[in-house]
Amino acid sequence: MPAHPRRAARLRRLRLPLLTAALLLATACGPADPGFEAMAAVPAAPSTQPVPSGSKAAGGTLGQAQTQAPKPKPAPTGVPYDVTPLLKPEHKYLGAALPNVPATMDALPGYTTTIGKQPNVLAFYAHWEGGFDTAGARRIYDAGALPFMAWEPYSHSLADIAAGDTDDYVRGVAKAVARLDQPIAISIAHEMNGDWYPWGRQASNAADFVAAWRHVHDIFDKAGATNVIWVWSPNITDPAPNTRLAPYYPGDTYVDWAGMTGYFTRYGPKTFDTLYGPTMAEIRAFTKKPFFISETASEQGKRQLADIDQLFSGLEAHDDVIGFIWFNIVKRADWRIEAVPETLAAFKHRVADPRYGFDIRNP
Repeated sequence: MPAHPRRAARLRRLRLPLLTAALLLATACGPADPGFEAMAAVPAAPSTQPVPSGSKAAGGTLGQAQTQAPKPKPAPTGVPYDVTPLLKPEHKYLGAALPNVPATMDALPGYTTTIGKQPNVLAFYAHWEGGFDTAGARRIYDAGALPFMAWEPYSHSLADIAAGDTDDYVRGVAKAVARLDQPIAISIAHEMNGDWYPWGRQASNAADFVAAWRHVHDIFDKAGATNVIWVWSPNITDPAPNTRLAPYYPGDTYVDWAGMTGYFTRYGPKTFDTLYGPTMAEIRAFTKKPFFISETASEQGKRQLADIDQLFSGLEAHDDVIGFIWFNIVKRADWRIEAVPETLAAFKHRVADPRYGFDIRNP
Protein backbone atom coordinates (compact mmCIF):
# COMPACT_ATOMS: atom_id res chain seq x y z
CA MET A 1 0.00 0.00 0.00
CA PRO A 2 1.53 3.39 -0.94
CA ALA A 3 2.55 5.66 1.92
CA HIS A 4 0.46 8.69 2.84
CA PRO A 5 1.84 11.62 0.73
CA ARG A 6 2.78 13.82 3.67
CA ARG A 7 4.23 10.92 5.62
CA ALA A 8 6.14 9.67 2.55
CA ALA A 9 7.71 13.10 2.11
CA ARG A 10 8.77 13.14 5.75
CA LEU A 11 10.23 9.65 5.43
CA ARG A 12 12.36 10.72 2.43
CA ARG A 13 13.47 13.88 4.19
CA LEU A 14 14.38 12.04 7.39
CA ARG A 15 15.97 8.88 5.99
CA LEU A 16 19.63 9.98 5.81
CA PRO A 17 19.67 11.99 9.06
CA LEU A 18 18.04 9.09 10.86
CA LEU A 19 20.57 6.57 9.56
CA THR A 20 23.24 8.66 11.27
CA ALA A 21 21.06 9.22 14.32
CA ALA A 22 20.38 5.51 14.66
CA LEU A 23 24.12 4.79 14.90
CA LEU A 24 24.58 7.51 17.51
CA LEU A 25 21.61 6.30 19.55
CA ALA A 26 22.81 2.71 19.46
CA THR A 27 26.09 3.86 20.98
CA ALA A 28 24.55 6.26 23.48
CA CYS A 29 21.51 4.29 24.64
CA GLY A 30 22.06 0.68 23.66
CA PRO A 31 19.28 -1.89 23.31
CA ALA A 32 18.01 -1.29 26.86
CA ASP A 33 17.23 2.40 26.23
CA PRO A 34 14.60 3.23 28.88
CA GLY A 35 13.18 6.08 26.83
CA PHE A 36 12.11 9.37 28.31
CA GLU A 37 11.40 9.17 32.04
CA ALA A 38 11.35 12.86 33.03
CA MET A 39 9.16 13.63 36.05
CA ALA A 40 8.45 9.92 36.50
CA ALA A 41 7.33 10.70 40.05
CA VAL A 42 4.15 12.23 38.66
CA PRO A 43 1.53 9.45 38.88
CA ALA A 44 -0.24 8.49 35.70
CA ALA A 45 -3.78 9.77 36.16
CA PRO A 46 -6.39 7.30 34.94
CA SER A 47 -9.14 8.57 32.70
CA THR A 48 -12.21 9.73 34.60
CA GLN A 49 -15.29 8.53 32.81
CA PRO A 50 -18.11 10.98 32.14
CA VAL A 51 -21.46 10.43 33.75
CA PRO A 52 -23.63 11.86 30.91
CA SER A 53 -25.78 9.63 28.79
CA GLY A 54 -24.16 7.74 25.96
CA SER A 55 -20.49 7.74 27.04
CA LYS A 56 -17.53 5.21 27.85
CA ALA A 57 -15.26 2.07 26.75
CA ALA A 58 -12.60 -0.46 25.04
CA GLY A 59 -11.73 -4.00 23.14
CA GLY A 60 -8.92 -6.13 21.05
CA THR A 61 -7.79 -9.31 18.74
CA LEU A 62 -5.31 -11.50 16.94
CA GLY A 63 -6.74 -14.95 16.08
CA GLN A 64 -7.68 -17.63 18.58
CA ALA A 65 -7.10 -17.29 22.30
CA GLN A 66 -3.41 -16.96 22.98
CA THR A 67 -1.52 -17.00 26.22
CA GLN A 68 1.86 -16.48 24.59
CA ALA A 69 2.79 -13.30 22.79
CA PRO A 70 3.92 -13.75 19.18
CA LYS A 71 7.63 -13.34 18.62
CA PRO A 72 8.22 -9.79 17.40
CA LYS A 73 9.97 -9.20 14.12
CA PRO A 74 13.30 -7.39 14.27
CA ALA A 75 12.74 -3.64 14.20
CA PRO A 76 13.90 -1.88 11.03
CA THR A 77 16.94 0.35 11.43
CA GLY A 78 17.58 3.84 10.17
CA VAL A 79 14.11 4.41 8.65
CA PRO A 80 11.03 5.46 10.63
CA TYR A 81 8.34 2.80 11.00
CA ASP A 82 5.77 3.33 8.26
CA VAL A 83 2.28 3.15 9.77
CA THR A 84 0.52 3.64 6.42
CA PRO A 85 -0.64 -0.03 6.13
CA LEU A 86 -2.31 0.29 9.56
CA LEU A 87 -4.40 3.35 8.73
CA LYS A 88 -7.10 1.61 6.67
CA PRO A 89 -6.73 -2.15 7.29
CA GLU A 90 -8.87 -4.78 5.58
CA HIS A 91 -10.04 -6.13 8.95
CA LYS A 92 -11.28 -4.29 12.02
CA TYR A 93 -9.26 -3.59 15.13
CA LEU A 94 -10.29 -5.38 18.31
CA GLY A 95 -9.05 -3.27 21.21
CA ALA A 96 -9.18 -3.29 24.98
CA ALA A 97 -8.36 -1.12 27.96
CA LEU A 98 -7.25 -3.49 30.73
CA PRO A 99 -6.23 -2.84 34.35
CA ASN A 100 -2.61 -1.74 34.90
CA VAL A 101 -1.55 -2.13 31.25
CA PRO A 102 1.20 -1.44 30.27
CA ALA A 103 2.92 -1.31 33.68
CA THR A 104 2.13 -5.01 33.76
CA MET A 105 0.63 -7.25 31.09
CA ASP A 106 -0.82 -9.65 33.65
CA ALA A 107 -4.43 -8.92 32.63
CA LEU A 108 -3.89 -9.73 28.94
CA PRO A 109 -3.70 -13.56 28.97
CA GLY A 110 -6.87 -13.89 31.04
CA TYR A 111 -8.81 -11.44 28.89
CA THR A 112 -7.60 -13.16 25.72
CA THR A 113 -8.80 -16.53 27.01
CA THR A 114 -12.07 -15.01 28.19
CA ILE A 115 -13.10 -13.49 24.85
CA GLY A 116 -11.41 -16.11 22.67
CA LYS A 117 -9.12 -13.70 20.81
CA GLN A 118 -6.17 -11.54 21.69
CA PRO A 119 -6.68 -7.80 21.33
CA ASN A 120 -4.55 -6.10 18.69
CA VAL A 121 -4.96 -2.66 20.29
CA LEU A 122 -4.28 -1.97 23.98
CA ALA A 123 -5.16 1.44 25.41
CA PHE A 124 -3.52 3.22 28.31
CA TYR A 125 -3.74 6.69 29.86
CA ALA A 126 -0.69 8.91 30.25
CA HIS A 127 -0.33 12.03 32.40
CA TRP A 128 1.12 15.13 30.72
CA GLU A 129 4.68 15.53 32.06
CA GLY A 130 4.45 12.10 33.61
CA GLY A 131 7.27 10.79 31.43
CA PHE A 132 6.83 8.33 28.58
CA ASP A 133 6.62 4.63 29.31
CA THR A 134 8.90 3.33 26.57
CA ALA A 135 9.17 -0.09 28.18
CA GLY A 136 5.37 -0.30 28.47
CA ALA A 137 4.82 0.63 24.82
CA ARG A 138 7.32 -2.05 23.83
CA ARG A 139 5.57 -4.62 26.02
CA ILE A 140 2.30 -3.93 24.23
CA TYR A 141 3.86 -4.19 20.79
CA ASP A 142 5.80 -7.33 21.73
CA ALA A 143 2.46 -8.86 22.76
CA GLY A 144 1.21 -8.28 19.21
CA ALA A 145 -0.89 -5.16 19.83
CA LEU A 146 -0.85 -1.51 18.84
CA PRO A 147 -0.23 0.78 21.84
CA PHE A 148 -2.94 3.46 22.09
CA MET A 149 -1.92 6.31 24.40
CA ALA A 150 -4.62 8.70 25.60
CA TRP A 151 -2.47 11.69 26.58
CA GLU A 152 -4.15 13.69 29.34
CA PRO A 153 -3.04 17.28 30.11
CA TYR A 154 -4.22 17.46 33.70
CA SER A 155 -1.40 19.74 34.83
CA HIS A 156 -1.23 22.28 31.98
CA SER A 157 -3.82 24.23 30.05
CA LEU A 158 -4.16 23.75 26.31
CA ALA A 159 -3.27 27.42 25.84
CA ASP A 160 0.00 26.90 27.73
CA ILE A 161 0.81 23.82 25.67
CA ALA A 162 0.13 25.74 22.46
CA ALA A 163 2.35 28.58 23.70
CA GLY A 164 5.26 26.19 24.17
CA ASP A 165 5.36 26.03 27.98
CA THR A 166 5.84 22.23 27.91
CA ASP A 167 8.02 22.02 24.80
CA ASP A 168 11.02 20.46 26.54
CA TYR A 169 8.85 17.66 27.85
CA VAL A 170 7.03 17.17 24.54
CA ARG A 171 10.33 17.03 22.64
CA GLY A 172 11.58 14.38 25.04
CA VAL A 173 8.47 12.27 24.47
CA ALA A 174 8.68 12.79 20.70
CA LYS A 175 12.31 11.64 20.61
CA ALA A 176 11.50 8.61 22.74
CA VAL A 177 8.59 7.70 20.46
CA ALA A 178 10.82 8.06 17.38
CA ARG A 179 13.39 5.75 18.99
CA LEU A 180 10.69 3.10 19.51
CA ASP A 181 10.66 2.46 15.76
CA GLN A 182 7.30 0.75 16.17
CA PRO A 183 3.73 2.00 15.64
CA ILE A 184 1.84 3.83 18.36
CA ALA A 185 -1.53 5.59 18.33
CA ILE A 186 -1.76 8.84 20.29
CA SER A 187 -4.82 10.88 21.23
CA ILE A 188 -4.39 14.28 22.88
CA ALA A 189 -6.97 15.65 25.34
CA HIS A 190 -9.74 13.22 24.43
CA GLU A 191 -13.41 14.14 24.96
CA MET A 192 -12.47 17.80 24.69
CA ASN A 193 -16.04 18.71 23.71
CA GLY A 194 -17.33 17.65 27.14
CA ASP A 195 -17.12 19.48 30.45
CA TRP A 196 -15.90 16.67 32.75
CA TYR A 197 -12.15 17.07 32.15
CA PRO A 198 -9.99 20.09 33.05
CA TRP A 199 -9.16 20.53 29.36
CA GLY A 200 -12.82 20.46 28.32
CA ARG A 201 -15.06 23.15 26.89
CA GLN A 202 -15.58 24.85 30.27
CA ALA A 203 -11.83 25.49 30.62
CA SER A 204 -10.49 25.76 27.04
CA ASN A 205 -11.91 26.89 23.74
CA ALA A 206 -11.69 25.14 20.38
CA ALA A 207 -8.93 27.46 19.15
CA ASP A 208 -6.72 26.50 22.12
CA PHE A 209 -7.31 22.81 21.47
CA VAL A 210 -6.45 23.04 17.77
CA ALA A 211 -3.37 25.18 18.44
CA ALA A 212 -2.11 22.77 21.10
CA TRP A 213 -2.70 19.70 18.90
CA ARG A 214 -0.92 21.20 15.90
CA HIS A 215 1.96 22.45 18.03
CA VAL A 216 2.58 19.02 19.57
CA HIS A 217 2.17 17.27 16.19
CA ASP A 218 4.76 19.61 14.64
CA ILE A 219 7.24 18.85 17.42
CA PHE A 220 6.80 15.12 16.75
CA ASP A 221 7.37 15.68 13.03
CA LYS A 222 10.60 17.58 13.70
CA ALA A 223 11.76 14.76 15.98
CA GLY A 224 11.18 12.20 13.21
CA ALA A 225 8.31 10.52 15.09
CA THR A 226 6.40 9.60 11.95
CA ASN A 227 5.49 6.25 13.51
CA VAL A 228 2.46 7.82 15.24
CA ILE A 229 -1.17 7.28 14.28
CA TRP A 230 -2.88 10.50 15.43
CA VAL A 231 -6.38 9.86 16.80
CA TRP A 232 -8.65 12.87 17.31
CA SER A 233 -11.14 11.68 19.94
CA PRO A 234 -14.19 13.77 20.79
CA ASN A 235 -17.00 12.38 22.91
CA ILE A 236 -20.18 11.56 21.03
CA THR A 237 -22.36 14.64 20.76
CA ASP A 238 -25.28 13.27 22.82
CA PRO A 239 -24.14 14.80 26.17
CA ALA A 240 -23.06 18.06 24.45
CA PRO A 241 -25.45 18.60 21.52
CA ASN A 242 -24.80 22.35 21.30
CA THR A 243 -21.02 22.05 21.03
CA ARG A 244 -20.02 21.84 17.37
CA LEU A 245 -17.11 19.56 16.50
CA ALA A 246 -15.75 21.27 13.36
CA PRO A 247 -14.01 24.10 15.31
CA TYR A 248 -12.15 21.43 17.33
CA TYR A 249 -10.80 19.61 14.27
CA PRO A 250 -7.05 20.21 13.71
CA GLY A 251 -7.29 19.36 9.99
CA ASP A 252 -6.64 16.30 7.84
CA THR A 253 -2.90 17.04 7.76
CA TYR A 254 -2.80 16.52 11.54
CA VAL A 255 -5.22 13.61 12.02
CA ASP A 256 -5.21 9.96 10.90
CA TRP A 257 -8.36 8.62 12.58
CA ALA A 258 -11.55 10.29 13.77
CA GLY A 259 -12.03 8.68 17.15
CA MET A 260 -15.26 8.64 19.13
CA THR A 261 -15.98 7.92 22.80
CA GLY A 262 -19.47 6.55 23.26
CA TYR A 263 -20.92 4.07 25.77
CA PHE A 264 -24.15 2.13 25.81
CA THR A 265 -25.79 3.17 29.07
CA ARG A 266 -29.11 2.17 30.63
CA TYR A 267 -30.87 5.40 29.78
CA GLY A 268 -28.94 6.63 26.74
CA PRO A 269 -29.35 5.95 23.02
CA LYS A 270 -30.34 2.33 22.34
CA THR A 271 -28.89 1.64 18.89
CA PHE A 272 -25.57 2.02 17.10
CA ASP A 273 -27.05 4.63 14.79
CA THR A 274 -28.62 6.71 17.55
CA LEU A 275 -25.49 6.46 19.72
CA TYR A 276 -22.84 7.20 17.08
CA GLY A 277 -24.83 8.31 14.02
CA PRO A 278 -25.27 12.02 14.82
CA THR A 279 -21.57 12.35 15.65
CA MET A 280 -20.50 10.49 12.51
CA ALA A 281 -22.77 12.62 10.33
CA GLU A 282 -21.36 15.82 11.82
CA ILE A 283 -17.77 14.68 11.38
CA ARG A 284 -18.38 13.57 7.80
CA ALA A 285 -19.22 17.18 6.95
CA PHE A 286 -15.53 18.12 7.34
CA THR A 287 -13.40 14.97 7.00
CA LYS A 288 -13.37 11.54 5.37
CA LYS A 289 -10.85 10.06 7.82
CA PRO A 290 -11.63 6.54 9.12
CA PHE A 291 -13.69 6.33 12.29
CA PHE A 292 -12.31 4.50 15.33
CA ILE A 293 -14.36 3.96 18.49
CA SER A 294 -11.71 4.83 21.04
CA GLU A 295 -13.80 3.94 24.11
CA THR A 296 -16.99 1.92 24.47
CA ALA A 297 -18.72 -0.62 26.70
CA SER A 298 -22.22 -1.53 27.85
CA GLU A 299 -23.67 -0.82 31.27
CA GLN A 300 -25.07 -3.87 33.05
CA GLY A 301 -28.83 -4.22 32.78
CA LYS A 302 -31.63 -5.62 30.65
CA ARG A 303 -30.27 -3.98 27.48
CA GLN A 304 -26.78 -5.49 27.56
CA LEU A 305 -27.38 -8.30 25.07
CA ALA A 306 -29.06 -5.88 22.68
CA ASP A 307 -26.14 -3.46 23.15
CA ILE A 308 -23.63 -6.12 22.08
CA ASP A 309 -25.71 -6.89 19.00
CA GLN A 310 -26.00 -3.20 18.14
CA LEU A 311 -22.26 -2.58 18.55
CA PHE A 312 -21.15 -5.40 16.27
CA SER A 313 -23.96 -5.02 13.75
CA GLY A 314 -23.13 -1.33 13.50
CA LEU A 315 -19.43 -2.00 13.04
CA GLU A 316 -20.22 -4.47 10.29
CA ALA A 317 -22.62 -2.07 8.56
CA HIS A 318 -20.03 0.72 8.39
CA ASP A 319 -16.86 -0.03 6.44
CA ASP A 320 -15.41 3.32 7.52
CA VAL A 321 -15.51 2.34 11.23
CA ILE A 322 -12.25 0.41 11.49
CA GLY A 323 -12.44 -0.88 15.05
CA PHE A 324 -13.11 -0.24 18.72
CA ILE A 325 -11.64 -0.35 22.21
CA TRP A 326 -13.68 -2.03 24.96
CA PHE A 327 -13.15 -0.38 28.36
CA ASN A 328 -12.84 -3.53 30.46
CA ILE A 329 -12.25 -1.77 33.77
CA VAL A 330 -14.41 -1.09 36.82
CA LYS A 331 -14.78 2.69 36.96
CA ARG A 332 -18.05 4.36 37.97
CA ALA A 333 -19.64 1.15 36.72
CA ASP A 334 -18.54 -2.42 36.11
CA TRP A 335 -17.80 -2.40 32.36
CA ARG A 336 -16.05 -5.78 32.34
CA ILE A 337 -17.38 -8.02 29.60
CA GLU A 338 -16.90 -11.10 31.79
CA ALA A 339 -19.08 -9.71 34.60
CA VAL A 340 -22.28 -11.14 33.07
CA PRO A 341 -21.97 -14.65 31.55
CA GLU A 342 -24.71 -14.15 28.94
CA THR A 343 -23.16 -10.88 27.78
CA LEU A 344 -19.74 -12.49 27.57
CA ALA A 345 -21.12 -15.36 25.49
CA ALA A 346 -22.68 -12.93 23.01
CA PHE A 347 -19.48 -10.85 22.81
CA LYS A 348 -17.32 -13.93 22.37
CA HIS A 349 -19.57 -15.18 19.57
CA ARG A 350 -19.32 -11.90 17.68
CA VAL A 351 -15.56 -11.42 18.02
CA ALA A 352 -15.01 -14.94 16.66
CA ASP A 353 -15.88 -13.49 13.25
CA PRO A 354 -12.62 -13.35 11.23
CA ARG A 355 -13.23 -9.71 10.31
CA TYR A 356 -12.20 -8.76 13.88
CA GLY A 357 -8.50 -8.77 14.63
CA PHE A 358 -5.38 -9.17 12.52
CA ASP A 359 -1.62 -9.27 12.84
CA ILE A 360 -0.60 -5.61 13.07
CA ARG A 361 2.82 -6.52 11.65
CA ASN A 362 1.19 -7.91 8.52
CA PRO A 363 -2.13 -6.09 8.12
